[in-house]
Amino acid sequence: MPLDLSLLPDGGVIWMDASGEHSDIVLSTRIRLARNIEGYAFTGRARDGERLRVLAQVRDAATQVPALAHNVFVRVDELPATDRLLLHERHLVSKELAGLDAQHPVRSGAAVFLGPDVGVMVNEEDHLRLQSLRSGFALPAAFEAVQQLDRELGARVPYAVHPEFGFLTACPTNTGTGMRASVLIHLPGLVLTKEMGKVLAGLQQMGLTYRGLYGEGSDVVGNFFQISNQTTLGRSEDELLQQLLVVVRRVIASEEDARRILLRDAGYIIEDKVWRAYGTLRYAHSLTFDEAMNFLSGVRLAVGLKLISGLSVYTLNKLLIFSQSAHLSRAEGRALTESEANLVRARYVRHTLAQEAGAP
Repeated sequence: MPLDLSLLPDGGVIWMDASGEHSDIVLSTRIRLARNIEGYAFTGRARDGERLRVLAQVRDAATQVPALAHNVFVRVDELPATDRLLLHERHLVSKELAGLDAQHPVRSGAAVFLGPDVGVMVNEEDHLRLQSLRSGFALPAAFEAVQQLDRELGARVPYAVHPEFGFLTACPTNTGTGMRASVLIHLPGLVLTKEMGKVLAGLQQMGLTYRGLYGEGSDVVGNFFQISNQTTLGRSEDELLQQLLVVVRRVIASEEDARRILLRDAGYIIEDKVWRAYGTLRYAHSLTFDEAMNFLSGVRLAVGLKLISGLSVYTLNKLLIFSQSAHLSRAEGRALTESEANLVRARYVRHTLAQEAGAP
């Protein structure tokens, strides 16, 4: 049965409204907690019946959890592939839960609870992935929301916990707090000033890691990097959050410095680069996904540098998400070939920019 997006709170995309702190540089903040239910095999080793029992137990408990009072329940395993991809494109479910790899099809019992502030993925790598996704740089608010959900759900569902090691998870790197905190950040200044390698090396030295637009296994496109904690064992949630908070603030400051240097030392080159990107998006009749992301990165930089006026960060966020293949297919009401998607993507971008185009 096709997914009715109108049922989702704010369509599931309130996180991209550019309302959070530093939203011109930080697109979103996410915190996930990995939890497993006592007495069941981990999802990857569980049989169909076990996964369905896990789902039934969580669904019963969710009716008594205030944090999930206004959630929408979606059986991911009953959705067509394009709708599963669409949820993934909106950053609402992981690639694994959506079953997007041919080698790892969607599991029986795969489901998600989607609320305005928090959500729960069921039968992903772990039985439960509790998550909060916020606009901009909002680590404390995201953590507070997901912590409340964790307390309320944990009071009704017995978590698998070890007295020494903490929360038990399918992947040993998540054992302990089970927490993965991340920010999706746009860093064209550091890339163009060739400082990005140094920044990434510094992250790894501090026990942090980086990935692409869609986390683990995804490529970096459009100068978007997802920065997150790498370890979860032996440190508290507050320690992990504080470290990420301090480091990301430094990265934001470094990006702002890099942008000032670009304007000072290579202003005409940068202006030419971003206006070429803007011109291509305004008039191109075919755009691949990577092309669109890279040109949008240039325009986003131009808006941050105030070289282009009248164009909101929200519109750029919308273009980033809605110009992907599943969204284009849904808008057209049919499956699209790659070449058709390139044409539809270019048309969508042209029309969106034309509606909100500013002057130099």
